[in-house]
Amino acid sequence: MVGRFDLGEISVGVVWKDIKNIHLSVYPPDGTVRVAAPAAMNAETVRVYVISKLGWIKKQRRKFQEQERETRREYLQRESHYLWGKRYLLEIVEAEKAAGITVAHDTLLLSVRPGAGEEKRQEVFAEWYRGELKKKAGALIAEWQPRLGVTVTRVFVQQMKTRWGSCNSPRRSIRLNTELAKKPVECLEYIVVHEMVHLLEPTHNKRFVVLMEHFLPNWLHLRKALNCYPVRHEKWGY
Repeated sequence: MVGRFDLGEISVGVVWKDIKNIHLSVYPPDGTVRVAAPAAMNAETVRVYVISKLGWIKKQRRKFQEQERETRREYLQRESHYLWGKRYLLEIVEAEKAAGITVAHDTLLLSVRPGAGEEKRQEVFAEWYRGELKKKAGALIAEWQPRLGVTVTRVFVQQMKTRWGSCNSPRRSIRLNTELAKKPVECLEYIVVHEMVHLLEPTHNKRFVVLMEHFLPNWLHLRKALNCYPVRHEKWGY
């Protein structure tokens, strides 16, 4: 069951699940507030709990709202773009062949047919980022599966509205945000491990924290670093 209530200008989404404890989360980029509550907990109890955490919620929302934004990309010559945390300059090559992107030293060579506009160039970039992320994530998953003793059956790469990643424990699948291809590889590794640990512990309880500390001791540093990078200028998809 799902629900929603407002606390002033803050809208709080609630989902009732078969869990023991209530979980409160504030997501980037604009501080979306969500609560996962035990199925037996009534709505008023959830509301009182959220009110008791209002100070913390406002602090988290302020942090996300003040986060640096990227300038809007127009996919023009010599424009800056990022891959795995490194800055590249865009070079556009018009040719009668299939569109694609090639990395050459500090340059991204974007090949498009003559007359291709911004929408087409953006589409080529989006598809390229998905492919790069899927390859890198696949290698990391293969490395971490024996270390964690879990198996990931499917990996989905897509734009996401409020998260860097998610895990479907029963289906043993994970989803990754395409924007991760722009961030350093170690940040992607943190998200991959985070979601794979959810195959051992579905919630963010103390056991989850202990497992993260054991397998990836610097995970809190990586989480902070990831959330400090500039986010997309538009309503960016996490």
